[in-house]
This record gives sequence, structure tokens and C-alpha cells, in this order.
Amino acid sequence: MNGPETKSVQNSTWLRTVQAVLWSFVGLRKGSDYQQDLEKLNPFHIIGVGIGAALLFVLGLIALVNWVVSQPYVL
Repeated sequence: MNGPETKSVQNSTWLRTVQAVLWSFVGLRKGSDYQQDLEKLNPFHIIGVGIGAALLFVLGLIALVNWVVSQPYVL
């Protein structure tokens, strides 16, 4: 039923989804890779990973700004 092969395929699909979303954030993507992603990846996974990545990005920016503002001003 759910053997190691199925689990490996699921893990690689999630890894490929995360990879596709991160490349999209950077803005560097080949047209051929984009076409492969359209054929193989689940759109709901892409949306979920995209929202999660955007949330992590915003929280990282907030943490960075709070850290910079809390530093003492020294010339």
C-alpha cells in the first residue's frame, strides 16, 4: 500500500514544490522547468508552500527591523 517508494515520491514532490516556490521568489526560472512544474506539481501544494514562504519572509523582515532598531546608535 504505502511502501517506501510512495513515501519517497511524496517527499520528492514536496521538495520539488518548495524548490519551485523558492525559485519563483527569486525570479529565476527556466521555461522548460515551469512547464514541468505545471504538469507534475499539485496547485494546492504550491499555494500552501507559497503562503508559508511569504509568511516566513515577512516575519524575517520584521525580526530584522526590530533587531536593527534595538541596536545602539554609534558613530
